Amino acid sequence: MARTASKRRPAAPAAPAGEQNPKAPCACGSGRKYKHCHGSAYAPAVARPFEGLPGEVHWVALRELVPAATAVLTTTDGRTATLASVLPGGAPALVRAGGEVVVGVQLATSSDDVSRDLGTALAAALDAPAGSPVDPGPIGAEGSAGPRLQELLDPAAEIEVTVHPDFGFWLEGTGANAAAMAGLEQANEAIIPTVRLEGLGAAYWCRPAVDRAHLRWVRPEPEEQLLDALARLGAAEQLTLGEGTKYAGAFRAHGLVVPVWDVPADVPATDWTGPAAELDQRLTAALAVTDPLTTDERRSRAGLLSRQITLR
Repeated sequence: MARTASKRRPAAPAAPAGEQNPKAPCACGSGRKYKHCHGSAYAPAVARPFEGLPGEVHWVALRELVPAATAVLTTTDGRTATLASVLPGGAPALVRAGGEVVVGVQLATSSDDVSRDLGTALAAALDAPAGSPVDPGPIGAEGSAGPRLQELLDPAAEIEVTVHPDFGFWLEGTGANAAAMAGLEQANEAIIPTVRLEGLGAAYWCRPAVDRAHLRWVRPEPEEQLLDALARLGAAEQLTLGEGTKYAGAFRAHGLVVPVWDVPADVPATDWTGPAAELDQRLTAALAVTDPLTTDERRSRAGLLSRQITLR
């Protein structure tokens, strides 16, 4: 019997010098053809915009969960800036009269690459004179043209988050007028009490109402691996912080998963540090297990997925 010659798919033809072949794989590494990726009219969203930055979990927390917090940033050329959860009016950045550069991570609008939005604002603020308005140009939904944060920040400089009870840090070092004080008072009235649990990464207690409190924990692990570990704990009835608590669900935010537990509102925030540390130990052990999920664990995992939502 004659052998049938196998046909090989022809390689994408070479593009003219200096041009990107539309049928070739996109250089971004997505696995799609250039014409369906960055060569199309719509650029795909960056799933993990803060990946590669020191403290990725804290960037996600300040962006989505923490109302009033700051952290010190260090640039690649040794300069410092302040990262704030949010600035007055949702401003992307400001430069104080003393020269302090402050960038707000919660923007009024965002593009498909939040890192480029914030990098554009930070670059403009670093170049702006002290005490002058910061004009980053088009930013967010209008399209940001500046560098990404990963191009501006020192990858070896860890960040330490300071949670504030109110937005008083907005006016530090300024001679606030009556209008500014009124705006500050109005913002403070809407703030949700929030406390970071020390030594547990991006674990935050919050109390959105007098009778409700939660523990929200931005986890650094890949989603599928984390879900398997949570499912193992759920099936073993170990996905808890103790009596009166329950696993409520999870957020997906900027490529990371944020599990949430309901906790009694009358227990002080710091009292949850111990139970959370014990849960972290159980979760670490579950993450190390590589066996296939059992029937009960698969059922637990399905329940976890039904209580998971994506933020924006």
